[in-house]
Amino acid sequence: MDDEKKQLGDVEENATTVTTREARVNASGHVDKLDRQYGLLSICGTALTIDNAWVALGGTITITVANGGAPGIIYEFLAACVYYGFLAASIAELASSIPSAGGVYHWATVTGGKYGRALGFFTGLINYYGWQVGFSAILYIPANVIIQMWVVFHPEFVVQTWHVYIVLVLLNWLCCLFVIFFNRFIPMIQKIGVFVVVAGGLVTVIVLAASRSHASASFVFTDWQNSTGWSGGVAFLTGLLNGAFAIGTPDAVTHIAEELPHPRRDLPRAIAVQISLGAFTGLIYAVALMFAITDLDAVLDSNGSFPLAVVYSQATGNKAGTFGLLLIVLLSILGCCIGNYVTLGRTWWALARDDVTPFSGFFSQASERLSCPVPATLFCAVLSTGFAAIQLGSDTAFADLTGTFVILTTTSYALAILPHLLSGRKNVPRGPFWMPGWIGFAVNAISVLLVVFTNVMFCFPYVLPAEKETMNYSSVILVGFVVLTAFWWVVHGRKNYRGPRLPHVEAGRHVKVEDEI
Repeated sequence: MDDEKKQLGDVEENATTVTTREARVNASGHVDKLDRQYGLLSICGTALTIDNAWVALGGTITITVANGGAPGIIYEFLAACVYYGFLAASIAELASSIPSAGGVYHWATVTGGKYGRALGFFTGLINYYGWQVGFSAILYIPANVIIQMWVVFHPEFVVQTWHVYIVLVLLNWLCCLFVIFFNRFIPMIQKIGVFVVVAGGLVTVIVLAASRSHASASFVFTDWQNSTGWSGGVAFLTGLLNGAFAIGTPDAVTHIAEELPHPRRDLPRAIAVQISLGAFTGLIYAVALMFAITDLDAVLDSNGSFPLAVVYSQATGNKAGTFGLLLIVLLSILGCCIGNYVTLGRTWWALARDDVTPFSGFFSQASERLSCPVPATLFCAVLSTGFAAIQLGSDTAFADLTGTFVILTTTSYALAILPHLLSGRKNVPRGPFWMPGWIGFAVNAISVLLVVFTNVMFCFPYVLPAEKETMNYSSVILVGFVVLTAFWWVVHGRKNYRGPRLPHVEAGRHVKVEDEI
């Protein structure tokens, strides 16, 4: 805490120095419009609450169980954590070199060399699409939890999809308005969020471990239950998608880079905290949760809005205990939603500043008084409301759309990492975190290969035989977003988009960037 106050105090006391250096340290090339109000603790808290791995993992339990049962959930999550460990290291290195709200958008521009202008354009929009559809899925978790908390004490209540959607819309706009009007409180909220995520997860694990009866160790660790129709290996690889959804937010805080006094130093630390603590809490929670299941069929056949409540009911044996554990999930995920809004709004705003988006003059505006890109944040709220409404018409369409979060975001990472690798890792200035020698080449190469391989697997049909209701349309959605981006490139980008101004990378020559900022 003292270190964080000192960081913020240094910036306040040396405001003139920050302003004069800003053209050198801000990879976007723009003058700061947002307060540099985050310190190390608050940015680490933001990284952890946006990820919220154990909540995301528990919220998808009925989906993941088909790909191997309890062992599948645990081991697929572990494999996803290893996979994202390589991605996180590659992203942390680039964030340390070029801290910018644009994130992968600016990195791809630099690493792409002479192709960087077009590459950055596509990378930025694909990354934004991923975050937008992923956030629409995350919003359903607190909405379902709230409905389920009502159902705990009113079991006769018949849950309808539109009930959940109404709650989702209210939560969506409340979070949006909070981010706009109470931005100065968000660092504090994220510090509290760390406590809720870690302490709440610990309390939940203790309660589950102390449940009246437990599943057998073989059920949790060895009894592979594959109901997908695929072979065990394919079922495992396709099941990685759910673990990836839980842990897959390594670039989240990079979009808040321009609100940090020391982004080059602190962003890699925040990414490391997100991956390591996310993996640890997710694993401990998954094991405790699997041991608490005494009737898996009851969980899968639940007619409530949040099947995880059935596990909590089996573990506690009473309504009050179930309600209390659901309340922990709700408090944890609300911090996640606020953090997601910050990331999402800043991403669209960063693209608009460089004329990537339609109506860029409007969306590039930011209120210095509120320290928030208001038009961009409102736009994200409108899209979230619209995307979430898809579930009212088709569960399959919405599941496929939100499932592309992993495919779209990891594709955007690869579009920045691959040219970094092919250029001999020479196109970016070295930041405080830099992987030396062959280690950097190996980590970058493994990252790209894993993205290509897993994304192919994530496009496989969920079950065999593939039918209309169970088909995986992720590949179609991916191609659709790419075609949409290509259309906008032809119509607008090819002639009007100049690309970002990169003041500290001039004609391939790296200009020294001061570490203090």
